[in-house]
Amino acid sequence: MPRIYLETIIKADINTVFDLARDIDLHQQSTSKTKEKAIAGRTSGLIENNETVTWRARHLGVYQTHTSKIINMRKPEEFTDIMLKGTFKSLHHRHIFKEEAGHTLMIDVFDFESPFGIIGKLVNHIFLTRYLTRFLSERNKSIKNTAEL
Repeated sequence: MPRIYLETIIKADINTVFDLARDIDLHQQSTSKTKEKAIAGRTSGLIENNETVTWRARHLGVYQTHTSKIINMRKPEEFTDIMLKGTFKSLHHRHIFKEEAGHTLMIDVFDFESPFGIIGKLVNHIFLTRYLTRFLSERNKSIKNTAEL
């Protein structure tokens, strides 16, 4: 199963960064390139533990829906979401926050598995891991820019 690991240093307090990372409205703004829209479950504001959100977005030229659920939350240190329905065979995204010397270290641990067996593994290796890393990095940049205003 591929894993994407990202660290983002943000010059803001941990509570601010934690809330921005779970803000549905900011997520929609930061993913405007893919026209990501919350269409069911929590559709605005701050998502909480045990809540779901269904996203509709255009990825790789095709509109897709993806439902995720927050399965664990320890404010303001971490939260985890998993895919309930969607394109992937599985998806698990752990968000970790650490306060360090006047800034917050935001860590993403993003594990995913594509469908289609060996063909899916090839797509992961050749293309999908890079695409998702870029997608997550852009979203993190938006969180950073908003927090550091």
